[in-house]
Amino acid sequence: MKTNLKIVRYLIPSVFLLAFIHCQDITQPIQFNHQHHIEEVGYTCTDCHENVKSSSRASIPNISICEECHTDMESDSDEANKVGEYVNSGTVIKWIQVHRVPDHAYFSHRRHAAIAEIECTVCHGQVEAMTKPFQRPFTELTMSWCVDCHKDSQIQIDCYSCHR
Repeated sequence: MKTNLKIVRYLIPSVFLLAFIHCQDITQPIQFNHQHHIEEVGYTCTDCHENVKSSSRASIPNISICEECHTDMESDSDEANKVGEYVNSGTVIKWIQVHRVPDHAYFSHRRHAAIAEIECTVCHGQVEAMTKPFQRPFTELTMSWCVDCHKDSQIQIDCYSCHR
């Protein structure tokens, strides 16, 4: 019975967190325009999300990336000027993580993006067309969604691959 209580103790907070994230629209500190950065600046996903192909966790870009363009600049865009203020003051942008895998599951961006060569759009949608940041996750990252993808791709669905 202790094992069941232990599992419940870990699952309940994750379920509430996921429910909260899916019910609330998230407002980011900067209304980041992916479309502008991809189409006009010429960036790719991995230019800003540097760790996607080399680490289990994707990195959320911050001022060390933004400062390449947003140092001592003035723009017609209020949002670009906000980024410049963060950069010039050395203040980290407090982005809110939108896509979140539950704590009881292990997910590796490197395995999926670099090794399996799965396109970012599969899990995150058409980000290159977004003029504002995510307000909620593109898809609900549930076990059945992941298992269906693994089955369709004929990849193992061993419990210990994701639940360590």
